[in-house]
Amino acid sequence: MAKMHAYDIFREEVEPALDVKLNEFRLLGYEQVKADELWSFLIKKKWKTPKSDIRLFEIVEEVLGIKVGEFINFTTVEVYKDTVFSLDNAEEMRELLK
Repeated sequence: MAKMHAYDIFREEVEPALDVKLNEFRLLGYEQVKADELWSFLIKKKWKTPKSDIRLFEIVEEVLGIKVGEFINFTTVEVYKDTVFSLDNAEEMRELLK
């Protein structure tokens, strides 16, 4: 199970704000983006250091303030990080050399 973030307790309450942001993404042609991906972006990028006294309206403001370009750039970097592979595997190396 993934480690809980301090703001996960607000997730259900800010779901309507996430839906609004997802609709904005869809209007701009990004139909594949999911609420979990937006939440993960916020946790990994915006909320690295949680504030102990944050209020619900501040979290909603952060959700609604996500810029499409910022999210896409973050996602692109995450994909590059996740696709690093090991050349120790001889089969992988042969496939690359074909």
